[in-house]
Amino acid sequence: MRGSLDKFNKLVDALQELPTIGKKSATRLAYHMVMKDSFVGMKISHAIEEALGSLKLCSSCGGMSEDELCFICCDESRDETLLCIVENAKDILLLEENRLFDGRYFVLESLEELNLSGLQMLVSSGVKEVVFALTPSIANDAVMLYIEDKLSNFNINYSKIAQGVPTGVSLENIDLLSLSRALTDRVKV
Repeated sequence: MRGSLDKFNKLVDALQELPTIGKKSATRLAYHMVMKDSFVGMKISHAIEEALGSLKLCSSCGGMSEDELCFICCDESRDETLLCIVENAKDILLLEENRLFDGRYFVLESLEELNLSGLQMLVSSGVKEVVFALTPSIANDAVMLYIEDKLSNFNINYSKIAQGVPTGVSLENIDLLSLSRALTDRVKV
């Protein structure tokens, strides 16, 4: 049977390569796009083709952009004294969608590919505070210390996003590192 549906199976396999998409979901999506609503399939295909052809990294912050500079770096109304360092361009989308930050961004991606000169140029343009919005981990704590060391000749403050126990989650479901940090960084009520 597999041989008779090669093209359909290739589509299922391709969809399975996406994060969080398993075999069942991929099959359901492929079936819908091919058999139920081929217009949706064509629309998705066209959107993917356009995105692949026009999206690139912002030359200043490393976020996603259709131009040399992203809309955030071009926005003169943003607070240029605040710089938020994130792990990837997707994190910027999350913060922007929820209007959680009004400063500028810098995408870290990886320490091996750290654009230190680009980061220093951003910081030298009047940044007073660097906010680390990185996934809590010992490795990222080391990254923060490394960056602080490389920016030590600038007069800036450093902060990181709060961490600890999420709302509505019982203590038995919290990892030890998060629980430890929540107790260490407890606040007075």
